[in-house]
Amino acid sequence: MKILVIGTGYVGLVTGACLAYTGNKVICLDVDNKKINDLNNGKIPIFEPGLSKIVTESIANNCLFFSTNYSESIKESDIIFIAVGTPMKDNGDSDLKYINNVSKSIGMYIDSYKLVIVKSTVPVGTSLKVQKIIQDEIFKRGSKIKFDIANNPEFLKEGKAVSDFMSPDRIIIGLDNSKSKLIFQKLYNPFSFNHDKLIFMDILSSELTKY
Repeated sequence: MKILVIGTGYVGLVTGACLAYTGNKVICLDVDNKKINDLNNGKIPIFEPGLSKIVTESIANNCLFFSTNYSESIKESDIIFIAVGTPMKDNGDSDLKYINNVSKSIGMYIDSYKLVIVKSTVPVGTSLKVQKIIQDEIFKRGSKIKFDIANNPEFLKEGKAVSDFMSPDRIIIGLDNSKSKLIFQKLYNPFSFNHDKLIFMDILSSELTKY
């Protein structure tokens, strides 16, 4: 499967590397040129047991790529994970400016059907706002491109993120389109060997599970 992960922080890098390690073609996108150059040169910005090995092998197998080019990366992918940070404001609210900027960029460059998955930790209702931002940008272009939105919260523990991703206790997925369910079943099949770990629910409920 052709996957784009936007954001190469803790969650984005682990997600992208693990999905690439199972044979998917994954592009990890970030606006930080230095970080992308370092990753392309094999320099991992975080220490996480097992991550360096997975990144190195996935790059060698031509399954993992790093880029700063929004347009090309979006066009080359069928599935888009949003994994940018949502830092806390002084008043305790989540700062969604990075999520909003990413959503606008997806709407500007999307050229065919995509499944857009919010992986970032977000307040309840954010994924539907992401959907609207993307749709508004598509409308501004005078296009009628179809896409689906889903929420797939992460439950990665520091120091065990790779093992948590590769052998999860459960995989929470919020969606509003049964067609997307088949994509998730195929995507996460390598991580559900012993039993089906996918738990499907509506988008708002899945956002709430993270909190």
